[in-house]
Amino acid sequence: MTTILSCVIIALLICIIYQYQSKKARNKNLAYITNKLGQMKASQSSERILIVTDDRQLIEMLDQLNQMVDDYQENVRQYKKMKASMKRMLANVSHDLKTPLTVIAGYIEMLQNQPHINEQERVRLLQQVQSKTLELITLMNTFFDLAKLESGDKGIPLEKVNLTEICKNNILLFYEWIQIKGLEVVIEIPENPVFALGNEEALNRVLNNLISNGLRYGADGKMIGLKVFHDETRVYVEVFDKGKGINETEQERVFERMFTLEESRNKSFQGSGLGLTITKRLVEEMQGDISIQSIPFEKTSFTFSLKRLNK
Repeated sequence: MTTILSCVIIALLICIIYQYQSKKARNKNLAYITNKLGQMKASQSSERILIVTDDRQLIEMLDQLNQMVDDYQENVRQYKKMKASMKRMLANVSHDLKTPLTVIAGYIEMLQNQPHINEQERVRLLQQVQSKTLELITLMNTFFDLAKLESGDKGIPLEKVNLTEICKNNILLFYEWIQIKGLEVVIEIPENPVFALGNEEALNRVLNNLISNGLRYGADGKMIGLKVFHDETRVYVEVFDKGKGINETEQERVFERMFTLEESRNKSFQGSGLGLTITKRLVEEMQGDISIQSIPFEKTSFTFSLKRLNK
């Protein structure tokens, strides 16, 4: 009996010692985690918290903490990216607004300081003022459209649309521009209608942006193309050219607000840098996606896809 009692006491002592050591180890690990979190907060570190333990609850807690650290770092990265984007946007907005305003002010000053200017010159100056004013209005409307899209205020009702017909109509709108530039046109559109879930007004804007973008920046390749194809569930529209293309770094940024290719900013058809951003937002509002692939002077293409619908 004494032997059994002794064994029980020893077992209890071992259990107590084990619990004490476990609690001591856990407290030590918790103190380390607390100190590590403080250091990471102070230094904005992205390192992970690592400890050696077989404590299942601590392991689960560390998994959650490290996931939170990863999420926090991703939020920080996105914030920095957005902040840099906003700085570029403000710089570009200032540039895009200042130029036409300066021109308008200059023409108005000429009209004020030359009251006896001949009628032909007066009409020319007023036409220039009107042109630059309309340019400003278009630019401001573009800003408002993007703001509405991103805030969710601009509703885009979805319905069954004939995508082949919409594509044909949009490429025809650029017929004269293509002819003037002397470009080869490659059109691959199925003869039979292909239907998709979309919005005709939004698709017209998407195609207008993509085709005009190809004509502006890819005209040196002397070709513009439009292709429509599909699989069982999706319909794809590809707009492509053989111009100088977009390098890999810029490909990752073309859909950002106010991003424009630096080489293009001083050309006669300078853009606001919002066209592709709005294009992406519109495609996403239609439950689609859009991507870019570019090999300089071989093929640069923008491809978007939508849900395919049956006849």
